[in-house]
Amino acid sequence: MAVQLNHTIVASEDPAKSATWFAEILGLEQPVRFGPFWEVSTSNGVTLAFDRHDAPDEVASQHYAFLISEEEFDAIFGRIVDRGIDHYADPGRRHPGEINHNDDGRGVYFPDPDGHLLEILTRRYGSGQSG
Repeated sequence: MAVQLNHTIVASEDPAKSATWFAEILGLEQPVRFGPFWEVSTSNGVTLAFDRHDAPDEVASQHYAFLISEEEFDAIFGRIVDRGIDHYADPGRRHPGEINHNDDGRGVYFPDPDGHLLEILTRRYGSGQSG
């Protein structure tokens, strides 16, 4: 069997709320409760398992990137703009309010409610000419 990512845990202050936000912004099925987790599944079978962050410090920011179609980009980016979510062309957040056209596609970075940096992109890194 080839190695495939099956699931990952996403730390959250409010797992149900964060998982619901995540599913809505990405246009995925609503989360499902499984044990202590609120799970959101992507179309390639990877599960994001939202779990409560009970440590005294803040949730450590992670990066989650999603390869999507041009049509999905339009829909998701529309929801980002409609909700007034800050977005950036770059992970360093030096280009606010912009998208990028890396690898002859489109991409954008935006924070979730717990401070994780999400990315949507329409082309795999290294698949095009521009960067």
